[in-house]
Amino acid sequence: MHTEPIVMPFDSFATLPDLVRLHARDTGAHVALIHGEVRLDYRALDARIDRMAAGLQRDGIARGDVVAIVAATSIDHVAMFLAILRAGGTVAPIAASSSPDALAAVIADSGAKLVFVDKATGDRFADALSGATVIALGEDAPIGTPLSAWLPEEDAEPTPVPLAPDDIFNIIYSSGTTGSPKGIVQDHGMRWQHVLRGRMAGYTAEAIAIISTPLCSNTTLVSVVPTLANGGTLVLMEKFDARRFLELAERHRVTHAMLVPVQYRRLMNDPEFDRFDLSAFRMKTCTSAPFAADLKAEILRRWPGGLIEIYGMTEGGGTATLAAHLHPHKLDTVGVPVEGHVMRVIDEDGQPLPPGSVGEIVGHSPLMMRHYHNRPAQTRDAEWFDEQGRRYIRTGDIGRFDEDGFLTLLDRRKDVVISGGFNVYPSDIEVAMREHPAVEDVAVVGMPSSEWGETPVAFIVRRARDETPAAEIRNWLNQRVGKTQRISDIIEIDALPRSEIGKVLKRELRDMALDSDGHRRRD
Repeated sequence: MHTEPIVMPFDSFATLPDLVRLHARDTGAHVALIHGEVRLDYRALDARIDRMAAGLQRDGIARGDVVAIVAATSIDHVAMFLAILRAGGTVAPIAASSSPDALAAVIADSGAKLVFVDKATGDRFADALSGATVIALGEDAPIGTPLSAWLPEEDAEPTPVPLAPDDIFNIIYSSGTTGSPKGIVQDHGMRWQHVLRGRMAGYTAEAIAIISTPLCSNTTLVSVVPTLANGGTLVLMEKFDARRFLELAERHRVTHAMLVPVQYRRLMNDPEFDRFDLSAFRMKTCTSAPFAADLKAEILRRWPGGLIEIYGMTEGGGTATLAAHLHPHKLDTVGVPVEGHVMRVIDEDGQPLPPGSVGEIVGHSPLMMRHYHNRPAQTRDAEWFDEQGRRYIRTGDIGRFDEDGFLTLLDRRKDVVISGGFNVYPSDIEVAMREHPAVEDVAVVGMPSSEWGETPVAFIVRRARDETPAAEIRNWLNQRVGKTQRISDIIEIDALPRSEIGKVLKRELRDMALDSDGHRRRD
């Protein structure tokens, strides 16, 4: 048993590395990280962070300097993330799934002075990182100095760097679903809000949270930060696998999980799901992509503990949450704005709209990004200011608030299909198509049409062993939707392209179906 950790007053700011040090002092034997068969307690984690931070400072890393990590989730990845912060630096966690060209561009944009890799990323990005100072989180990476040779002596300690709320915590690069990734700059004050909010969601010293999305994602950090800040335990997965997730959740008596919708779908489809003991779960959360109402209902029925959907952006702004276990009659919404967050709907001219109107969602809160790194024009494009001059972040999402104040999402503004002058929301068509027994997964995009300007086309993934003709599926759907929502074609695909956190990359679907002149391929 461990004693109770120090509880920071809600009006006192503290950095994540400082909170980890408090837990190392007061409950040092409590397990902080679990990866496979390896467990690291808070005392050992704090010492590891110190040693790494001392190495960073020895190599010239000072307040505000950027250090990049391109690696799978591991104990050393988490420790190095925290060490960069303790040294006063800024973390740039970069997706291991990036292309070599994209990686090189992101490293250059971030201005990273050091880059940490593992074996897999070292193999893949050796050429792209040829001009960078690289350290390998392991002994077998093909490039860089091995971590064991890079680390200073075991008792090395860094020089303390006092950090304020407006010091930069990280630069997270967007998934690039609408073009080249943009660096989203977030400060320590913004992360402190996650600590406070996490305590209200049950992230205490007794919390055992499992993470199965990459550390380059804000989705993951929303769970990592409050777990470690409040003295809980993190169970690390390098890569999501439904059966392995269930085994780990049962074995470690997991209480919290942050998952994206595609992961929930795979878990609920596992034929052995109901045999696992998941009774320790207190709360499950979901974010990053549309979360179907029928899937929420199934999770509530079959999985113990509460379920909260979080709607928001990495850029911040307004956040809405749906406590699905408390509002089962509102599963088609993403809930209501959280306390201290203001969300509004505006028209195409930027004018506020009354409740019940359809328009773009904008939000203001303590969780807003500082700016896009090196992109002042795009930062300005992402901002909206109200009558009092208060700054909001534009989401690019289309939605409306109902009479109870719950927010319904209709679609991404860029994904709305304008067919014959009518706005067609692909999400409505996708919901209808998922009801067909042949359809495992679906995404609808707008394709060029000489007759209508654009026309909806469905990309579908079939269920195993299904042989229903595509024309029959199309006719079935078109009998059930409005005239303007009827799809003109079905394109069958083995799997929808998704980002590392499960967002469908609709731009890739369009590119797949169009030739170099922007016309539909007919091959």
